[in-house]
Amino acid sequence: MSNTQVLFKSTPDGMPTADNFEIAEAPMPQPGDGEFLLKNLYLSLDPYQRMLMGGGWTYSPNVLKPGDLMVGRVLGEVIETNNPDYPIGTHVIGRLGWRTHVVSDGSNLDFVIEPKDGVPLSAYLGACGSTGTTAWVGLKITGDPKPGETVLVSAAAGSVGSTVGQLAKAWGCRAVGIAGGSEKCELVEDTFGFDACVDYKAPDLAAQIRAAAPDGVDVYFDNVGGEVLEAALANMNRFGRIPVCGVLSAYNEAGEHYGVKNLHLFFDKSLKMEGFVLSAHKDVWPDARAEIEGLIASGKLAFRETIAEGIENAPAAFIGMLEGKNVGKQLVKMA
Repeated sequence: MSNTQVLFKSTPDGMPTADNFEIAEAPMPQPGDGEFLLKNLYLSLDPYQRMLMGGGWTYSPNVLKPGDLMVGRVLGEVIETNNPDYPIGTHVIGRLGWRTHVVSDGSNLDFVIEPKDGVPLSAYLGACGSTGTTAWVGLKITGDPKPGETVLVSAAAGSVGSTVGQLAKAWGCRAVGIAGGSEKCELVEDTFGFDACVDYKAPDLAAQIRAAAPDGVDVYFDNVGGEVLEAALANMNRFGRIPVCGVLSAYNEAGEHYGVKNLHLFFDKSLKMEGFVLSAHKDVWPDARAEIEGLIASGKLAFRETIAEGIENAPAAFIGMLEGKNVGKQLVKMA
């Protein structure tokens, strides 16, 4: 039995293609003293992985080199162990890469899963994992929403955006989403329970937002940047807050990015815009996960997953996610 891996092969020119990846076989690793062998069941695909491939905008100094293992979180099951703290059958989450098996001593794991009734295992890579925690941290700590305020969310049909809107509702706010196309907007309203959703592909996005949020926007959770950010700024209320989670519009662009033209509104409206990264808030991860687990188990938070089958299909699923073909969390089922 071999260990199938996906390696970084070459830097993309814009949108990645299958040629930028390599499927490789490696020997099955063997656990030493204090170690255990994981069979990885699910792989999480996320936009930040595009930045690590280079050829576009990135905040990370750790750009991949040809031959490197693709970076990503996995949900693994212990199948062989020399560590009494990790018995066979234990499920864990860790940033262990695009591969079917890996040896660990526990030091490189995020957390051990203690499944809650009503929460499927795969959710611990999404709504109950880094995705949901990202939504919780960005909205609660950076956005600081107050009951009765309006929260606007871009990429609202995605895994982070859909969770942000539902948390906003749970915390007494009005939630307005921005998504691409009528089908995704319908999902945002009917499944994720947003009060309204606007289609960024339709003309005059700023006017659409104004109609959906006639009292203005107090918190804009930004996942995309660019022209969508510009339209959101035009609708912000005084003292509005803008948590910046990502810049999807720029991940595949190697040249100059879209220049937002209405930055004067930060002065006019006393706005606050702040970026955040999940790793800076590890102290609240357990609180975030516990609240989201409770909301899912009680039926108060919905989530969707798009699941590709087989690690060999991870590159195609990753490209499809960047093209917006997925709904909710994009996963790869490896076993």
